Amino acid sequence: MNDEQILALEARARRHAALADSARLRVVDLLSAGDLSPTELRTRIGMTSNLLAHHLNVLEREGIVSRGRSEGDGRRSYVRLDPSALSGLVPLSTIDATRVVFICTANSARSQLARAIWNGNSPVPAVSAGTHPAQRVAPGAVQVAARHGLDLSDAVPASADGVVAASDLIITVCDRAHEEYPATALHWSVPDPVRGGTSEAFDAAFAELQSRVERLAPRVRLAA
Repeated sequence: MNDEQILALEARARRHAALADSARLRVVDLLSAGDLSPTELRTRIGMTSNLLAHHLNVLEREGIVSRGRSEGDGRRSYVRLDPSALSGLVPLSTIDATRVVFICTANSARSQLARAIWNGNSPVPAVSAGTHPAQRVAPGAVQVAARHGLDLSDAVPASADGVVAASDLIITVCDRAHEEYPATALHWSVPDPVRGGTSEAFDAAFAELQSRVERLAPRVRLAA
């Protein structure tokens, strides 16, 4: 066994050790489909702030989770799971829904892209909406969609008011929208490409959304 193989084996052993705790496994389970703030994790698990901070530090040290500052309320952060660190270890429980609703603030980029990507990957239909819809879809979103064979040329931002039904799986794809929907089932903390405005920013958002959709779509079943 060469040095590289030994280092890889030691890294695997550290990840297994980090997961050899029921509380940390519960954190991983909760993050397996979406991002959560430390406060949301603490509420769902029923754990003190200090103890949760300890567990998150262990998971972060081994590259299993990472934290990023909210683009909405800058005092908040979101914890996300790095799926590459847990290949084959995250439980793939199923979710029943009649529809998936992607929500962001303006419904001009991330939620529109997520809807288009989802509808190409799942028989469960998806729509999108915004908490404060813009006048039009961002040109950068239309362009990045076209580069991937998706058509957003006729897409129009819509308000989330009155769109969401009890049987929907709601996924917020921007921090501001999530912070207006505290009971949202799932959250994906995707940076706003409109803020950057470059084609690279839109490409990065598309890649992140595509990766998230491809991981989640096989777990969502069309409810009767």
